[in-house]
Amino acid sequence: MKIIYDGECPFCSKYVRLVQLKKSVGKVELINARTDSAIQKKLKKLSINVNQGMVLIDGKDIYFAEDCIHRLALLSTSSTIFNRINKFVFKHKILSKVLYPIMRTGRNFILFILRREQI
Repeated sequence: MKIIYDGECPFCSKYVRLVQLKKSVGKVELINARTDSAIQKKLKKLSINVNQGMVLIDGKDIYFAEDCIHRLALLSTSSTIFNRINKFVFKHKILSKVLYPIMRTGRNFILFILRREQI
């Protein structure tokens, strides 16, 4: 299992470290899309813009943006307060679909404030 995210976004970086998947799914590879040109090329071939959302690759299945966060919520444990809240909110596909664009806007705003360019 691989999670591809923006390593220079404080929200994205914190999220992938807080969500506890190892206990429920085993090894999870975190990939910073900014530093992995091979993954950038792969995503581009798949017409996935990582600036629009995180990506979860689970075997042959690829989850993007709100589908990614929804899937991560379903896979995560309830071992921490963060995970319980994350699971409670994002296990509902409709909430993931509504809230993810707001989260993406927050990401873009914080990157602008920090003077970091899009990937």
